[in-house]
Amino acid sequence: MPTNHMSTELNLFAAAAKGLEPLLVDELVALGAKNVRQGRGGVNFSGDLEVAYRVCLWSRLAGRVFLPLLHAPVADTDQLYQVVGDFPWEEHFDATNTFAVDCNLQDSQITHSRYAALKAKDAVVDRFRDQTGTRPDIELQQPDWRLNLWIHKDLLTLSLDLSGESLHRRGYRTEGGRAPLKENLAAALLIRAGWPEVAQQNMPLIDPMCGSGTLVLEAALMAGDCAPGLAREYSGFLHWKQHDAELWHRLRDEATERRRQGLEQLPRLTGYDCDARAVKNAWANAERAGLQDKVHFERRDLQQLGEDEVPAASGLIITNPPYGERLGEVKALLELYALLGERVRQHFLHWKLSVFTSGTEFGPQLGMRARRKHAFFNGSLKCQLLHFDIEPASFFREAVTAPHGLAPVAELSDGAQMFANRLKKNLKRWRKWARRNQISCYRVYDADLPEYAVAIDLYGDQVHVQEYQAPATIDERLARRRLREVVTMLPELLELDPEAIHVKTRKRQRGTAQYDRQEQQGEFFEVIEGGLRFLVNLSDYLDTGLFLDHRQTRALIRSMAAGKSFLNLFAYTGSVSVYAADGGASSTTTVDMSTTYTQWAEKNLALNGFSGPQHRIIRADCLSWIEQCSERYDLIFLDPPTFSNSKRMEDSFDIQRDHVQLIRETCRLLADDGVLIFSNNLRRFKMDDEQLAEFEIENISRQTVPEDFSRRQRIHNCWRIVK
Repeated sequence: MPTNHMSTELNLFAAAAKGLEPLLVDELVALGAKNVRQGRGGVNFSGDLEVAYRVCLWSRLAGRVFLPLLHAPVADTDQLYQVVGDFPWEEHFDATNTFAVDCNLQDSQITHSRYAALKAKDAVVDRFRDQTGTRPDIELQQPDWRLNLWIHKDLLTLSLDLSGESLHRRGYRTEGGRAPLKENLAAALLIRAGWPEVAQQNMPLIDPMCGSGTLVLEAALMAGDCAPGLAREYSGFLHWKQHDAELWHRLRDEATERRRQGLEQLPRLTGYDCDARAVKNAWANAERAGLQDKVHFERRDLQQLGEDEVPAASGLIITNPPYGERLGEVKALLELYALLGERVRQHFLHWKLSVFTSGTEFGPQLGMRARRKHAFFNGSLKCQLLHFDIEPASFFREAVTAPHGLAPVAELSDGAQMFANRLKKNLKRWRKWARRNQISCYRVYDADLPEYAVAIDLYGDQVHVQEYQAPATIDERLARRRLREVVTMLPELLELDPEAIHVKTRKRQRGTAQYDRQEQQGEFFEVIEGGLRFLVNLSDYLDTGLFLDHRQTRALIRSMAAGKSFLNLFAYTGSVSVYAADGGASSTTTVDMSTTYTQWAEKNLALNGFSGPQHRIIRADCLSWIEQCSERYDLIFLDPPTFSNSKRMEDSFDIQRDHVQLIRETCRLLADDGVLIFSNNLRRFKMDDEQLAEFEIENISRQTVPEDFSRRQRIHNCWRIVK
């Protein structure tokens, strides 16, 4: 048996989630580690076997603890097999022990991690068979030992995973709720929120949206001097031949005694949640952690926070509200944050508040200025922990209640006054034009002043504001303030209620992202265009359901449709089909891949009295449908996306690359004297006339851009194509 590592200095590595590394450095130093330095994906350190065990037992932040066994260059899997097979595994484990292999690659000539892991597994098995005559078995869930391969730039680091599985698994949580925090991330949030110092002063902690109770339970373990790994029955070193069982038992006994003493007197730790199932899970987790007598969980709506209790003079409120990206309605979340801010300002003066959030729009709803912010990642989602002093000096003059979530600006800049003057001038012109042409949906401002890069569209008595993504050279805070100035002034300039202002940030879109649902308010209302009725939604999607820049194109289709069979491809909400039907088309066929938009199109047609078998709506991938279609049409409107890699489509689609084939395939569906109207909104698009020489192609872009979009002539491209 090899020499015991009790007094041998070991070089070790503690893996950590992104953002936790600096905190882990401090924690490792406190646990007696030496030569501590932050590295890629974690922290390098050294120490004897006792230090390694203490980190496995006491680290609240580390993910795994690795003991590197060797470093070697490997350029291919054969070389990897040789290196792993040459290592004396039989000196570390018995052939009767089960094992598993993990592999991670970066900038390596070996490109398949699973195959690399398989080759390493084969090397270990063959080594044992050659040396002992027997072979170990593979066990993926909780093997007796776990081997970790990290290959970076063709350099292999071969490590024993001392933790065996991620250290965030404390052993007390089986059900985490809808979006649970990992325990080590929860511990990091508590440290950044100053909980260790607050707990030392015996001040209470409250989580008003506690979910399965992770923050409260981690706070209890921290305040009670409880080793987070004490309840873990599984570790990666228990079957290691160099494992010192006596030392491990002594450290566990020491941790048990520290826990007993630490839990004798804890601050008051409370978690509330409106979901009864979450509260039930929190109590179950507390019982498994042995903390059921040390914490309190209760079903309570946020509206009740601060009622029926006399808060201490000070304490910490820390919470992880739902995330809009995953769990639902942004408007509801804005209201939730506003309510949280209202309750804590009213009932918890002189306390501290820390809120873990994924969106920059939510923090201002709390009605207070953040004292400090810390960046973290919850999985791949970038988040921030906002810290507030609940003091009147930190309060905004008023909480934000508008649905767009943007706080009003108290003092407008000179630039804002210039914007106001320009918008007034535009309104005078475009309102008169709209009345004359009986148009109720139109654009009144389109980044006329580059500093105020928004598009403003009127939909009856509602307003749709799209913020163009600012270039990297523009300070994000300045761009945000200018947007706040815009929404501060609009209600007065337009003589509308703030609730009628709908704001969206326009970013460069990929695929069908412009059609993805942004919120779930379901607020549809009718507008009239060209004497026809359409449903629009200004809240739930990046686009509204009616492309205003295609107003003239729709009118053109109507003027051409009498007695003709009409096909609408990539039809979105079917507005062009409605125009064609109104123009007397003998039939309309509306094709789109989205269930949402085909249903929307059906409603738009029905709203105008167009239904029955002559008005077909087909949900299908348009590219595949075109290939399979054998029918012929007199008039076709083709308005594909610029780019798409939708999961429902077999291949990616790029309008510049693929337009020749798409136009040819579509023209195959034209009757002998049929007409194709082809449109797209790629500003740099160039029609390949040479490749399409068999067709007559007329560029009609200029005549299809409405007057209110004249400032942005390349808003779309449009051609009339015949055989």
